[in-house]
Amino acid sequence: MFAVILFPLATLLPLGLIAAGALLGGPWVVVALVGMTLLTYLLDQLVAVTLPPADDANREFPAADGLCVLLAFGHFATLALIVHELGANNLGLWAKAGLTIAAGLWFGQVGNATAHELIHRGPRPLHRLGKWVYISLLYGHHTSAHVLIHHRLVATPEDPATAPQGQGFWAYAPRAWIGAFRLGYAAESARLDRVGRAHWHNPYVVYLAGGALMLALAMLLGGWRGLLGYLCLVAYAQVQLLLSDYVQHYGLTRRVTEGGKPEPVGPRHSWNAPQWFTAAMMLNAPRHADHHAHPARAFPTLRLEDDGPTLPRSLPAMAALALFPPLWRRVMDRRVRRWQSA
Repeated sequence: MFAVILFPLATLLPLGLIAAGALLGGPWVVVALVGMTLLTYLLDQLVAVTLPPADDANREFPAADGLCVLLAFGHFATLALIVHELGANNLGLWAKAGLTIAAGLWFGQVGNATAHELIHRGPRPLHRLGKWVYISLLYGHHTSAHVLIHHRLVATPEDPATAPQGQGFWAYAPRAWIGAFRLGYAAESARLDRVGRAHWHNPYVVYLAGGALMLALAMLLGGWRGLLGYLCLVAYAQVQLLLSDYVQHYGLTRRVTEGGKPEPVGPRHSWNAPQWFTAAMMLNAPRHADHHAHPARAFPTLRLEDDGPTLPRSLPAMAALALFPPLWRRVMDRRVRRWQSA
């Protein structure tokens, strides 16, 4: 029964607080912001919880896909609500700023984990739902780039989502965004060429048209101020998305075999984070090595590899540290060297 309570509580409660902040303002914005930052960190650090083994968690929580669908629709509804409130005069400037930060954290951490889980699911409706979550964040190309490029090239110099040791986040972010967009488009075009289909079937048509639709809806919901707020919101959420990839693969590389190909992806090619609450909040995304080893494995069944590199703090905490490259390198570069030479 533990997983039945933990996953919905960790993902839906912050969303409810953010919605309350949008509707009621005042102290509710502070509560939502504290809930997504300080409270989450303290729960990870100060409360000791032993999560059940992966197989037991799966038996305890068979409705994993159902939770993802609920989170996706909650994402759309809350995004529309916030854009409307950012365009209205119901909240002051500081309340709007706090709401944007809290919501951007949720969209970039929980919404991203939800969409990521859905695009890896087999049923086409689930995959499409995850795609539209990414499109709502003007990040639709990630649907193609993550599956076709990142999983194939992870921990190699050719992967735009893998940061080499020494590269700071602010240098990494534009390279990763542009590289993923370009390589994802090329992969989708090549796939269409192989099956002899016209290029207007390329999903990038939907990504771009869907993004234009989202901009129009933001304008409709909140006017020019709502549109500006929406752009700020998705930009902040995209930073969270990029930080996640940056932190989880920083400096780790696959050795090249005698045949000139990279070694198979293993537990040594992703940074894991064992903290219990952020793992539940991000649908076990911090158990990242097992996801790369088994991309189709549903989130409740992901295992925490004992022989892989482990982050010194939770994934969100390390993402915050990565915003300051000198501090990040001071903490992480010696760990990278140790793992690469082991």
